[in-house]
Amino acid sequence: MSALAETLPQRARGTGRLVAKPLAGRTRIAELYQEGAAKIRLPTTFDASMEAVLINTSGGLTGGDRMDWTIAAGPDTNLTVTTQACEKLYKASFGTAEVSTRIEAGDGARLSWLPQETILFDRASLTRSLDVDLAGTAEFVAVEAVLLGRKAMGETMREGFFRDRWRIRRAGRLVHAEDQRLEGDITALTARAASLSSEVAFATALYCGPMAEAHLPKVRALIGDATGGASHWGDKLIVRLIAPDGFALRKILIPVISALRGGASVPKVWNL
Repeated sequence: MSALAETLPQRARGTGRLVAKPLAGRTRIAELYQEGAAKIRLPTTFDASMEAVLINTSGGLTGGDRMDWTIAAGPDTNLTVTTQACEKLYKASFGTAEVSTRIEAGDGARLSWLPQETILFDRASLTRSLDVDLAGTAEFVAVEAVLLGRKAMGETMREGFFRDRWRIRRAGRLVHAEDQRLEGDITALTARAASLSSEVAFATALYCGPMAEAHLPKVRALIGDATGGASHWGDKLIVRLIAPDGFALRKILIPVISALRGGASVPKVWNL
């Protein structure tokens, strides 16, 4: 064994896969796989839907860690996926943490991707991707929220790296693509009016489905005087929000999520 291999710190690895199927009018497990630091728990639901809670048992991520999630909702299923807690990205001594999520939704499926916030600490380094394939009549809600440190604890992300890549396809056709990148002097970069105006909490919410236009006035009313906006075209609705801290962000984000889900509440693990 080389001297380099002997000194490399242990890194977290995790792979989780969940496939849901329709059975007797309910959403049931077709496949469940978990390896390493990735765990999936399925709380009891009292309707026909299924809720899945993703858990990273390593307690956080740093440079060199990798998590891979695959979620598939079969035709006519109703699946909500969330996380047990906020994902924490700690200072990276070397390398970049990678989180990859792949999602599929069949015809008539309703799938909500609702992870809790990602918290980036000073000098964290993260590359994240979300790749989604929707069938022609699938309905999809996605939310990703980021906190640049925890303001209540006096923490801030002054330097670091964050890249977030989304690709959403409907029946094989690309309907949404975005790449977000923060690198280097995060304080100076986010101070710009064109980015975050020195705020430290931000979120993107996406809805794809037949109710996009109908949801728009409701969502805009909920945003009100908060810093953010919503727009729609075709069967897609996008919401962008920024806030001074995580609590303020949640106060507006939770009702927006509920509106995009047709009035359904957020998972119980989302607690203000």
